[in-house]
Amino acid sequence: MVLLQGIGVSGGIAAGRLSFFHRQSDEIPRYRTADSEDEWRRFTVARGKAVQQIQELAELTRGQLRDGSEEAAQILEAHGIMAMDPEYEEDVGRRIRREHINAEAAVMDAAGEAAARIAVSDDSYMRARAADVEDMAHRIVAFLGQPEAPLEEPSLSDVPVILAADDLAPSETLRLDRTKILGFITAGGSAAGHTAILARTMGIPAVIGTGRQMKPEYGGQEILMDGDTGEIVIAPDEETRIRFLKKADKQRQDTENLEELKGKKTVTKDGRFIRLCCNISFPADVSAVLDSGADGIGLFRSECLFLGRKSAPSEEEQLEAYRRVLSVMGDRPVTIRTLDVGSDKQADYLGFDAETNPAMGNRGIRFSLSRPELFKIQLRALARASACGNLSIMFPMVTSVWEVTEAKRLWGQVQTELRMAGIPFDPKTPVGVMIETPAAALISDRLAERADFFSIGTNDLTQYTLACDRQSSIGIAGNAPDSGHPPVCDPYHPSILRLLELTAKNAQSAGIPVGICGGLAADQTMTEYFLSIGVGELSVPPRDILPLRRKIRTLR
Repeated sequence: MVLLQGIGVSGGIAAGRLSFFHRQSDEIPRYRTADSEDEWRRFTVARGKAVQQIQELAELTRGQLRDGSEEAAQILEAHGIMAMDPEYEEDVGRRIRREHINAEAAVMDAAGEAAARIAVSDDSYMRARAADVEDMAHRIVAFLGQPEAPLEEPSLSDVPVILAADDLAPSETLRLDRTKILGFITAGGSAAGHTAILARTMGIPAVIGTGRQMKPEYGGQEILMDGDTGEIVIAPDEETRIRFLKKADKQRQDTENLEELKGKKTVTKDGRFIRLCCNISFPADVSAVLDSGADGIGLFRSECLFLGRKSAPSEEEQLEAYRRVLSVMGDRPVTIRTLDVGSDKQADYLGFDAETNPAMGNRGIRFSLSRPELFKIQLRALARASACGNLSIMFPMVTSVWEVTEAKRLWGQVQTELRMAGIPFDPKTPVGVMIETPAAALISDRLAERADFFSIGTNDLTQYTLACDRQSSIGIAGNAPDSGHPPVCDPYHPSILRLLELTAKNAQSAGIPVGICGGLAADQTMTEYFLSIGVGELSVPPRDILPLRRKIRTLR
């Protein structure tokens, strides 16, 4: 028996035979060419076919995946945008014309350089995008090598297996036949990477970051893996096999028991109602919200409508997206966060200035107030959508009273314009503030005078309070290095708890509700504490609604 340890990124137990994923040769032809214009033509034709194939795969994904299909499709479509990126196109053209090399070599050299720049980023989410760049380049090269590059599934065994690979590109992950995949293990990868996200979307147990632990001689052997803990066992003994199977049976039983809580109220034993809502990124995510039995949507990340495109969505486009969500949710509350871009969420057309430390720069409400015309378009769409359902809006990354005052001034200006034009809206739409910075928490008494509610974003609050990267592996509580030092980015740090308590106290004093929409909201070890300080709403991913409901119903 061999014990290995990776990083669990998609929960569940998998048991079966191990199979290694073998790609076709990655060898890229490289040669000098006398006809640069012909190579450029080959590149543009191949790129066009690759982008078309990406679009086809995205549509296929929308048809095959029930929950999270829109997110998976958006990930693929982002690859198409990468392929059409003007800077990438210019780099490929320069290599073809100045270095007189063939298109295949130019495509991969340009992608390799772009991926290398991304890979050394201080932001772990951005580092994870390096694999996406190279996946896109390989797709273009495939069309350079043959007139048609069919959309075929990676070759697998005839029987279900646990798949091991150095890494899996998003397009490879989506083309896996889920009837033949029990789980997958990768040597590299990132918890923030698209492959890990897609594994969770597809419901496939996954462990990443095994490094060189997986050896060729393990192929074909019986293997057990735990997508929650990252534990892997090669050729398990009977005692270990029983332990894993018992956990799998318990997970299945828990799932069945949780289903019985759908449609029931989330109330403590002493009768206190706690609203459980979902965080979503796209209108299509509403189906998962309804399926989860949530009470509403506590965070709709509106910036996802702005990313992965060449121009800002129009007022009508935004209005349609907001209306779609509100109409489906009916009377249930929907809270939409205004544009939260900057830091790792960039779009060329928004014209961000180069910043040494974008996480501390022009982002969130700062950016919106620096672009009032863009901001007012969004506010108009939101105001018009308010006539269609139970809408609240909130401002992200607030650090001052002035920001809230100015944002509400523009909100009022928009409402006046709509009123004069005879366009319906709800004048009583609640306007809230996200508490994501120490500054906002420390002046939450003053912010409460201008806000209808607070929503605490614990991820960024932790990052900015402790001066850490919230997505780095060293920043995950409980995963500190072997040195025995505490984790750097610890959401349970006393300073974080003090800021939470201060914010909740000031909200209660002002008579406004306070909720939590950050990652800590789903942590059941914190649920009783949250309720004790006066938190009345928790907003989490759809999969966490029922487990959290069960937990709250046991508390007093």
